[in-house]
Parts: sequence; C-alpha cells; structure tokens
Amino acid sequence: MLKGFRDFILRGNVVDLAVAVIIGAAFGAITASLTADVITPLIAALVGAPDFSSLVVHVPVLHKVAPPSPLPANYVAPGEIHVGKFLNALINFLLNAAAIYFLIVVPMKYLLARFEPPAPPSTRACPQCLSDIPLAATRCRFCTEPVLAV
Repeated sequence: MLKGFRDFILRGNVVDLAVAVIIGAAFGAITASLTADVITPLIAALVGAPDFSSLVVHVPVLHKVAPPSPLPANYVAPGEIHVGKFLNALINFLLNAAAIYFLIVVPMKYLLARFEPPAPPSTRACPQCLSDIPLAATRCRFCTEPVLAV
C-alpha cells in the first residue's frame, strides 16, 4: 500500500503539478501587487478615481430592505453593483494570463519544437501536377498520372 502511494507521489506529473500550484500562488501575489500598486494607479490617474474598487453603480431598489444591525465587513447594500472590484479582478486575471502565456507557454513551445525531431513526411509531390499525394499512392488522385510507390 505504501509503495503504491510512493509511486503515485513520485510520478513526474504529480510533482510538476505541486510545483506549479506553489509557484502559481506566489506569482498570483506578485501580479496582485502589480495590479493594485502599479497598473490601477496609472489607469486611475487617467480616469481620475483613486481606486477602481470605489466604482459603484446604484440600481433603484423596488422594496425596502433593513440592513443587519451589526454590519458585516463585506456587506453590500441592496442596489449596489461594485463594478470597480470586478475591473480589478479582470485586470489581475489578464496580467496572470499574459505572464503565463509569454513567460511559460511560448518558451516551452520553442524548446519543445527545438528538441523534437521533425515529423517524417506523409505525402510527396506528384511529378505531373505537383499536388500532394500519400507516399504509398501509385496513381495521383488529381491528375490520375501513374506514379512510382516509395
């Protein structure tokens, strides 16, 4: 039983996944800081608001709702839509996605393409019409010219 657990834990993809989760959490903190401390103030300087989290859309409420007596920390009044918090989360997501794509996916594609041998060709050109035909074909399907099998 323990040998099976050890084999499961030491399999490459489980270890890679654990490393990815840990690095992803740390990288999430970095991009959250970049969003909150650098990008949001730059955009806010253009828009004029100090922070996007203060952007709220008020919708008329059709019935009276009494707020709870001790207000919770994350209480949202009826009829308030916090658009700014969504914008902050959207900017943070886009930064994470862009960083993962440009810093991990693109270099990995480049490295894999560099180290993998090219796939063997599965087609060849017809000597008569120059269209692609399978390697084992004895006649071109486009011009019906007999060709020598490879």
